[in-house]
Amino acid sequence: MSHKNKAIDIIPPKHIWVGDKSAPVSMIEFGDYESEACAKLQPVIEQLLAKFEGKLRFQFRHFPLTQVHQRAHKAAEASVAASQHGRFWEMHNLLFRHRRNLGSISLRDYALEAGVIDRNFISNLTDSVFGWTVRADLLEGLELGVRAVPAIFINGERFTGLPNLAQLSKAVEAELSKTKQKRA
Repeated sequence: MSHKNKAIDIIPPKHIWVGDKSAPVSMIEFGDYESEACAKLQPVIEQLLAKFEGKLRFQFRHFPLTQVHQRAHKAAEASVAASQHGRFWEMHNLLFRHRRNLGSISLRDYALEAGVIDRNFISNLTDSVFGWTVRADLLEGLELGVRAVPAIFINGERFTGLPNLAQLSKAVEAELSKTKQKRA
């Protein structure tokens, strides 16, 4: 029986977070693995998670701009494939690090480097097993008004400032003060 005929449960990106799950501030980024702006944001996200440890959690959602980034959708599918093996963040980081080289064979190599052992990895990419999962993120982003990346939401509100450490820190601190006021 072909693996195409088997129903599989897919862990969607909206269920994958980094940071304390009870953190009072949630940050979601809609991004694209070929985007320079999204790649430049990744170290900022890591700094924010360290600075607000226990108070901030982060999620990456897929918004591949396929008209300008032809390989972004397959890269997003590869990250979803890796997440099925508990390796989303490892793959996510590798994809940004190697954003200029996202062909299928390279994606397989990055998956191996991330610790994904799946003999069906390439066939799953070829068959677009995770394509609808990526598309679900894209459609949700469109519903939220996302048209360009990176698009950031903090506690459900669209962040409109410059996505740098100072501006994002300020926004997180504002959300933290709101949660303190609610408790008082």
